[in-house]
Amino acid sequence: MQEIPEQDPIDLAIIAVPARVVKTVMQDCVEVGVRGAIIISAGFKETGEEGAKLEKEILDVARRGRIRVVGPNCLGVMNPIGGLNATFATHIAKPGNVAFISQSGAMCTSILDWSLQANVGFSSFVSIGSMADVNWGDIIYYLGDDPKTKAIAIYMETIGDARSFMSAASEVAFTKPIIVIKPGRTEQAAAAAASHTGSLAGSDDVLDAAFKRCGVLRVDKIREVFEIVELLGKQPLPKGNSLAVVTNAGGPGVISTDALIGSGGQLARLGDDTMAKLNDLLPSHWSHSNPIDILGDATPDTYARSVELAAMDPACHGVLVILTPQSMTDPTKTARGIAEVATKIGGTKPILASWMGGHGVTEGREILDEAGVVTYDYPDSAAEMFTYMWKYTLNISHLYETPRWCAEMRPDQAKDLIIAHAQSEGRSILTELESKKILSAYSIPTVQTVLAKSADEAVSAAKDMGLPKQQVVLKLNSKSITHKSDVGGVKLNLGTPEQVRNAFLDMEKSVCNRFGQEAFLGVTVQPMVNTKNAYELIVGASPDSQFGPVMLFGSGGILCEVFKDKSLALPPLNSNLAHIMIEDTKIYKALGGVRGNSSVDITALEKLLVNFSHLIMEKWQFIREIDINPLLASSDGLLALDARVILHDSTQMDVDGDKTNIVRPAIRPYPTEFEQHWVTKKGKVVLIRAIMPEDEPLVVDFHKRISEESVYTRFFNNIQYKERVNHNRLIRVCHVDYDRDIALVVLDGDKLKDDTKKIIAAGRLTKRHGVPVAEFSMLVADAYQGQGLGEKLLRELVERGRAEGLDAIEAVVLPTNKTMIHVSKKVGFECVYDMDEGVVKTIMNLREKHNSTEPMDLQHRRFTSIQF
Repeated sequence: MQEIPEQDPIDLAIIAVPARVVKTVMQDCVEVGVRGAIIISAGFKETGEEGAKLEKEILDVARRGRIRVVGPNCLGVMNPIGGLNATFATHIAKPGNVAFISQSGAMCTSILDWSLQANVGFSSFVSIGSMADVNWGDIIYYLGDDPKTKAIAIYMETIGDARSFMSAASEVAFTKPIIVIKPGRTEQAAAAAASHTGSLAGSDDVLDAAFKRCGVLRVDKIREVFEIVELLGKQPLPKGNSLAVVTNAGGPGVISTDALIGSGGQLARLGDDTMAKLNDLLPSHWSHSNPIDILGDATPDTYARSVELAAMDPACHGVLVILTPQSMTDPTKTARGIAEVATKIGGTKPILASWMGGHGVTEGREILDEAGVVTYDYPDSAAEMFTYMWKYTLNISHLYETPRWCAEMRPDQAKDLIIAHAQSEGRSILTELESKKILSAYSIPTVQTVLAKSADEAVSAAKDMGLPKQQVVLKLNSKSITHKSDVGGVKLNLGTPEQVRNAFLDMEKSVCNRFGQEAFLGVTVQPMVNTKNAYELIVGASPDSQFGPVMLFGSGGILCEVFKDKSLALPPLNSNLAHIMIEDTKIYKALGGVRGNSSVDITALEKLLVNFSHLIMEKWQFIREIDINPLLASSDGLLALDARVILHDSTQMDVDGDKTNIVRPAIRPYPTEFEQHWVTKKGKVVLIRAIMPEDEPLVVDFHKRISEESVYTRFFNNIQYKERVNHNRLIRVCHVDYDRDIALVVLDGDKLKDDTKKIIAAGRLTKRHGVPVAEFSMLVADAYQGQGLGEKLLRELVERGRAEGLDAIEAVVLPTNKTMIHVSKKVGFECVYDMDEGVVKTIMNLREKHNSTEPMDLQHRRFTSIQF
């Protein structure tokens, strides 16, 4: 490399040498200024400790030279559209609009060979290997910015940097489908994947929860990856999971129904009007139900009209057309009729087809394919594809829903003292009383609990609670025993002072004999709660090896591990995400009221889950496991009867050090530390904080108070009010991943009074992909301009940028926006007029040596779709 002239800089080095030599080659790359490298060589962390050490040394060298690295242990990278083949594959893939990424090089070569035969093309073809540097998040961001990529298909063995993946996927999935096949649903497969990549493999249920959270669709078979990509590219997304099946044979209709129901879909219940029209159209012996069996002698016109009637039914969200080649069937003419119906419907509902058979139906399949109606050899595959479409619709719709209410969290600081006290004693287990105090600090209702260290104290506490009229419960208070029921540490239905006294003494004797005096620290006395018309639920959280804290909700009680009725979610939650979590369990239907029982207040349950998620996000560095079991739910309210908290080992508390084994949350928590009060030049006290998803109505109101002049100077265009407050635009404004962007709002009014507060200014840092540079943008309501808000916001954004480790902050400003240029200079930005583009470019270097060589390119900026 040293022999290459300096005037011909090297963009990419492909390293395919023995592992022991790679470090030397990387040092040579640094010396000549190589910008990127692909390490094809194997023999690193997948081989064990020595390999992992060598990999780290190579990566340290690359980082010193600011070289981004793909691999090691990979096939390489292809850009079929540009003609780049940086792999050891024999052939380059054909150009197309789908990007394919894989951790397995062998999977890449297999897919490549298949694609050449099947005439399938790719925009990019990437073997990512063991992801020492460039990870899923980096590649997804890159492909999200690539205009030639319309969809992303992934073969994933391990997740790597979970937060990076979640951030990138949640941004890109909104505009481009991301389809993942992730093996490892069984423990054996997960172990095989981990040994292949040298990385940890998290729980498969947690992966499913993570994919749902970030809008990614997971499929189970390799063929399904490309089938669903094709389907999403040709047919509209369904608005529900109800499918109408039109068939000329009963058997295929039954098979497709099984596949539909088994994969999470349902048959559409056709309305009376539709049924009447089908009765007029079809022979008397038709099925008179869905699947719509139009019989074996159905003509092309009968097929087309039946499909049209089914598609027009409001209860139908999609149509599957099945054709079996019978003596009176004309597959070709029928296909033409279905194609015309698809055109007539105009892309309002998806239409799928299964033209069963061989050579005799080939021409019909071709006609349907040309019309954008995807065909399948078998109807069960088609039904499953419809369900996948619906799951993708759900994932995307949940991604940016606006919550129905705003969570105001101001937990009692006493919780910190409880944890600190336990740590000072070297304990990892909180007592039940301590655990309940922490729950109470987050507004989670708990049953009255009084500590009693003697039998006399227990009797006295029971009388205070209403004994003998009110029965009580005695529970073991211990700093070392967590499962009280297993050791006889729970005594129920105590109705007299004698029963309370005897229960105390019996428990003391039993526990001390088995575990020693130090295990018995008295009991807690609690009123006996009537559970007759209540449901026992469980709410908990525990760490995953890759995604950090994971929440659990489901059926509780002593049989919760037997029934295993649960749903998982990654914190933090908002009201909508909490509702989805509840809805995903079997007990959800019962909570709505069954067999004479009144319904549970679901909104209150949602708020409890949101508060619980805040607890997890605030204390993840300290709390390893926590559960409320049972959480009693009835029409009277919610009540935590028992709670258990286990702390991390206190030696692991330095989360910034190398010694910690604590995995950070996969989703960055809402930055409460951004909140501050500030006084304007006119003496008005305002609140500055990070934006919330719940703020969408406030942003709509904010734009009502922006003049046309302010709009033009901010957006370089007279964007109309309706366009600025369009929900699909504002969801990108208000739903912020704080690993990706920093968005601040200024509020005038008391934050605790929803009917009085309003947004008067907003500012944002939008990080550029792949480089430590961000763009700033600001907008101040006209009535509040000239009060120092713009300068204050910009200074705050600069400080946040420094804290995020940015090298530079920049922006593009119209020359007529004199105020913004003045404020920028005052804060310390350099402002330069660009004569070619007719704009002022502002930049502030946050490091003494700013090494970023990325130009300020308007073509690569994301601000137009997500700024205020």
